[in-house]
Amino acid sequence: MLTEIHPKLPMRDKNKTMNYYMDALGFLNIGAVDYPDYLMLQKDNIQIHFFLFKGLDPKENYGQVYIRCNDIDHFYTSLLEQNVAIHPNGKLTVKAWGQKEFSLLDPDNNLLTFGQNL
Repeated sequence: MLTEIHPKLPMRDKNKTMNYYMDALGFLNIGAVDYPDYLMLQKDNIQIHFFLFKGLDPKENYGQVYIRCNDIDHFYTSLLEQNVAIHPNGKLTVKAWGQKEFSLLDPDNNLLTFGQNL
């Protein structure tokens, strides 16, 4: 019965969030209406929604999303070519559980982990 999931993550500044996801990661703004406290972005078949949380302390933010990929090597390389910061402990690695993964932190410290099944 379930068909999709659209995670909601906190953001402190809508413009910074839009710039990071759209410019660095290639997402598109899919919001039909520009709500000041809400943002909907999409890349390929995934959407991430954001809600304004001005009082968010990024050091205490544990927002996390795991995103499946089908060409993780190409995506990782394209991010490196654009000088997108990879999480210091999240370089592209093959994990013991059969996934190739890497991670990023967005401007609000939301952890984005990208993975592909080997």
